[in-house]
Amino acid sequence: MRERIFLILATLFWAGNYVFGKYVVAEMSPLWITFARWFLSLAFLIPISYWIERPNYREIFKRSWLPLSVMGILGIIGYNLLLYGALEYTSPLNASLVNALNPAMMVVFSYFILKERMTFINVIGFAISLVGVLLILTDGHLELVFQTSYNLGDLMMMGANLVWVFYSIIGKRLAVPPITATACSALLSVFFLLPFLFLYPFDITQLSARGITGIIYMWLFPSVCSFIFWNMSVKKVGPSHAGVYLNLITVFTAIITIILGEKIAASQAIGGVLVLFGVYFATKITKAKENLEKSAEI
Repeated sequence: MRERIFLILATLFWAGNYVFGKYVVAEMSPLWITFARWFLSLAFLIPISYWIERPNYREIFKRSWLPLSVMGILGIIGYNLLLYGALEYTSPLNASLVNALNPAMMVVFSYFILKERMTFINVIGFAISLVGVLLILTDGHLELVFQTSYNLGDLMMMGANLVWVFYSIIGKRLAVPPITATACSALLSVFFLLPFLFLYPFDITQLSARGITGIIYMWLFPSVCSFIFWNMSVKKVGPSHAGVYLNLITVFTAIITIILGEKIAASQAIGGVLVLFGVYFATKITKAKENLEKSAEI
């Protein structure tokens, strides 16, 4: 029950990240947004990690520096650069709709890499969700799937999906407590980003009040709370099961979009329904298999 609540909160905060990210990326580059939110998040992540999990940081870095570095490059640097880069070209809702394919991709890759079970229904579900994403990418014109010029932002979100899948799989197999894993990979990511900041300088005094508010939100909620809640839950339920909850990002983003008075296109609505419907079956596990897994755990 606790893991479900954590996953719901994580997706709610990530949905807000799409909306605030759209505002902030108009004033600050994806590189600086990524660095700022994760540099600030360390002020919370490291103390929380030490207080709850009491890790031996020296041993952890000595034993797991490579997978932690890969997690940082993928889940913190790669995913965020692609996400905020995508928001320069596409809407928050479109980005979240494309991101909704993520759970289905997680099931497919978990099957090949982690050898998790996948049924014929899962394959059909993945196909349906893929059609939904193509409907969104082609603005409702599936006949142009091989001819159309795709929105760069939507394509970048597809890349972000792939990056997140591998981040989650590595997190599942890593023998490091979840909050500590987030803190350590964030710390390494900040160091990796530092040299690039000198190549692309930014005057932080140029930020408006809205931009500062967006950075503060992204610092506290998507960076600290969502990553902690996500990693804690993935450790318990696995990446494919946790991935189902990523569907809520689209739902929450659509709700926020409507509240802000923006319109939802027919292709977005139909494609979104197909994606969520397909992902439901792509991540579905039969009752018999659930009972079998529970028996194995006992």
